[in-house]
Amino acid sequence: MKSFPLKIVTPDGLCYDGPAQELVVRTTSGDLGILAGHISCVAPLGMGRATVMVDGVKKYAACIGGMVSVVNGQVTLVPTTFEWAEEIDIHRAESSETRAKSVLEDKTSTDTDIKLAEARLKRALIRKSVAQYKPR
Repeated sequence: MKSFPLKIVTPDGLCYDGPAQELVVRTTSGDLGILAGHISCVAPLGMGRATVMVDGVKKYAACIGGMVSVVNGQVTLVPTTFEWAEEIDIHRAESSETRAKSVLEDKTSTDTDIKLAEARLKRALIRKSVAQYKPR
């Protein structure tokens, strides 16, 4: 399978810079799969699992917010948050899930508190889901 240059960079720094054979990310309008020779495009990222195939091996990550661009065969992924499965702290994700559920169950929570808790809960569930793909 042909490869293409992929760069993954977050506000915290560079996560990956090298060849890839496949990239699948969740955009705000659904999953987007990218292979070598993909047409140039730009898309906003949603919240979900990213799959990156390098040297025939799939790696998984939690990928939240930001954008992806393909320009002249060069793919740049600029997420707000990007965590490889092996880097996810499952206990932290579970604690975040518990706190979010607590706010959602609290009848005195404001609309703003509820919206923030819903987003926190979704991020925590994505991180927990992706953590299952840690290499053994």
